[in-house]
Amino acid sequence: MKTPIRIPARSRRAFLRIAAAFAVLACGGALASLGGRTARAEGTTIPVDQLMAPEALPDVPVGKADAPVTVVEYASMTCSHCAAFYATTYPTLKAKYIDTGKVRFILREFPLDPLATAGFMLARCAGDDKREAIIDLLFAQQKNWAFTDKPVESLAVLVKQAGIGQDKFETCLKDQDLYDNINKVRDRASEKFGVSATPTFFFNGQKQSGEMTPESLDKILEPLLKS
Repeated sequence: MKTPIRIPARSRRAFLRIAAAFAVLACGGALASLGGRTARAEGTTIPVDQLMAPEALPDVPVGKADAPVTVVEYASMTCSHCAAFYATTYPTLKAKYIDTGKVRFILREFPLDPLATAGFMLARCAGDDKREAIIDLLFAQQKNWAFTDKPVESLAVLVKQAGIGQDKFETCLKDQDLYDNINKVRDRASEKFGVSATPTFFFNGQKQSGEMTPESLDKILEPLLKS
């Protein structure tokens, strides 16, 4: 039998600080805590210059800078629908649209709970060149860390496979500036663009929320590419 992995007390304290700051989200749900802010109906189009204005954290785009369509997704690392998108639809988006120069894709942080915040922090701490790989890993293994009895320990073990050792894990979760900036990205999306759930997508500014199948992706992108 394997010896259980234990996270040092100082790491647990750092994570509990994050958890406390997100207590309302964790207990009451993101929709309740974000209520009362600017609401924008499904299908609303946000001016692209507003959507692409500088964020508290720099975007890490995937795809050609001059692609005719820009897709912005707001996701949470513990959102099962977001994980499903990455498992079933993102491969189509990548092969059919991103790799062919038709789409530039940007994932932005919209954590719905403390664990999602920690996941995003670790992805950022890995560096821009590894952020996508960490996010792919966390979505692919979501059930093995986000929905376990000891999620912090499970998360530490998982990211260690990607080169984030214990010291870097602890240091990352103590980064107050990073923590604050992830909050700012989420809050701006809520206040300015009416994002209240994940996943929420913007296709050249056109808002679409909820599950996104390869078929629904094609129905949205093909007209945009023809226009």
